[in-house]
Amino acid sequence: MIELPVLAAADLERRFGGLRRLYGDAGYARLRSARVMLVGVGGVGSWAAEALARCGVAALTLVDLDQVAESNINRQVQALGATLGQAKVQALRERIADIHPGCEVTPVEDFATPQNWATLVAAAAPDIVIDACDQSSAKLALAAWALATRTTFVSVGAAGGKRRAQRVEVSDLAEVTHDPLLASARQRLRRLHGAARQGPIGLRCVWSREPVAAPTAASVTYGGADGGTDGSTDGSTDGSLNCHGYGSVVSVTATFGMVAAGEAVEQWLARAD
Repeated sequence: MIELPVLAAADLERRFGGLRRLYGDAGYARLRSARVMLVGVGGVGSWAAEALARCGVAALTLVDLDQVAESNINRQVQALGATLGQAKVQALRERIADIHPGCEVTPVEDFATPQNWATLVAAAAPDIVIDACDQSSAKLALAAWALATRTTFVSVGAAGGKRRAQRVEVSDLAEVTHDPLLASARQRLRRLHGAARQGPIGLRCVWSREPVAAPTAASVTYGGADGGTDGSTDGSTDGSLNCHGYGSVVSVTATFGMVAAGEAVEQWLARAD
């Protein structure tokens, strides 16, 4: 674990003063006080974390059990030759320390699951949660919790197999199309958790209506919501909701992450009105 340098208030103001000019004094103070939890810090979540660190938020809790692999370098902000084999959350923590030394970063080396979510979120006590995970059961648990608690929340759909960053958009979960991962969560929220069957559900999502591009490489398989490695080498898809078999490009995964961070900030600031 690295030592975090201590900066004078004037230094932090110089780093983040552009936010004050954009959001005003009250918005700036609210943003700088925000405590954010990111579930999944891969090709989408790592860029959301980067954006929020550069927004000067007070605290970030990073939840992910994976280690940096060579196959991550095409799309994850903390994935470098120097960080191979390191826990993703630790590598990202060290990067954030060099961006925003005043940010309290808590790395959690674990996957969020329906069984541990209550414990994880209680320990973090976040103002904002961004769901950038690719497990359908975890996605449902987080979404159901967000509906019940009305916490500022953004759920991110599948970025794997997408090429056009300009197709990324934000809407209520009820309006999402072209995304089996979010469609599954919507169906089960309605069936099991009392979500509205007509009209808005009340959960904001980042997604793309671009049709998924089938994989063309025969020797490498990418999977996960952001196109992460699944260990297969036959180039085939497995038919799951995790998009196993699809490729990925940073221009799309990073856009998903940046849009998620921006949506979370806008929701958080709007709640002060």
